[in-house]
Amino acid sequence: MALKEALSRWEKKTGEKASEAKEIKLYGQIPPIEKLDPSLSTLTNCEKLSLSTNCIEKMTNFNGLKNLKILSLGRNNIKSFSGLEKKTGEKASEAKEIKLYGQIPPIEKLDPSLSTLTNCEKLSLSTNCIEKMTNFNGLKNLKILSLGRNNIKSFSGCNIKSFSGLEPIGDTLVELWVSYNLIEKLSGVHYLRNLKVLYMSNNLVKDWAEFTKLAMLPQLVDLVFVGNPLQEKNASAGGWMEKACKKLPNLKKLDGNLVIKQEEEEGEADG
Repeated sequence: MALKEALSRWEKKTGEKASEAKEIKLYGQIPPIEKLDPSLSTLTNCEKLSLSTNCIEKMTNFNGLKNLKILSLGRNNIKSFSGLEKKTGEKASEAKEIKLYGQIPPIEKLDPSLSTLTNCEKLSLSTNCIEKMTNFNGLKNLKILSLGRNNIKSFSGCNIKSFSGLEPIGDTLVELWVSYNLIEKLSGVHYLRNLKVLYMSNNLVKDWAEFTKLAMLPQLVDLVFVGNPLQEKNASAGGWMEKACKKLPNLKKLDGNLVIKQEEEEGEADG
């Protein structure tokens, strides 16, 4: 089904005019939307557009969506970011949030078109087959990056299983979600100077030498590390929370549990 037909059906169902609506939900259409035709460019007032769970292959006809802030395209057939850049020569869509999780077939490569998402603040790329993190140059406003459930071994083109390569977004990134990948090393994590939240459960970090590199993140307050070999070994032996919090004294939450400082416990006892 073409987008034009889906919009016509949406208007009949809601009684609204698509060209005037601020939010349009077209996820899970039956039959699915296969093509983004020129009717997409008529949604000039749309701020939130949901197109997930269809059969869209190419991102085209975004001209005219001057007010778009949130774009959801999860569970489609999109293979790359090509198409977000307008034919007029302007930069990619002004969306602040872009969702491309669970693509079918999955995204395998982050090509140079990624760098056109200059206004993006939250980028969701989880549940794909991405192996390497490249082309972050240009994402000057990125605050939240979701990359869980991929095949990431490296955050750069080099063949190491580490965080190297995140330098371009080191000043802006506040939250990084990379659970269920293949990360062994935390080299390069120090570039993430303003990172407050790191979810990296079920990776392959094995020793304290790597873990203590997280102490180079002065803003880190929320860490999920469960499922790494280091955590599993120390949890079974006892004392994981205590050992981890000693090495990262600024943590307020570890593996979903609030961190209670010793001085706080003593203060409550005195009271």
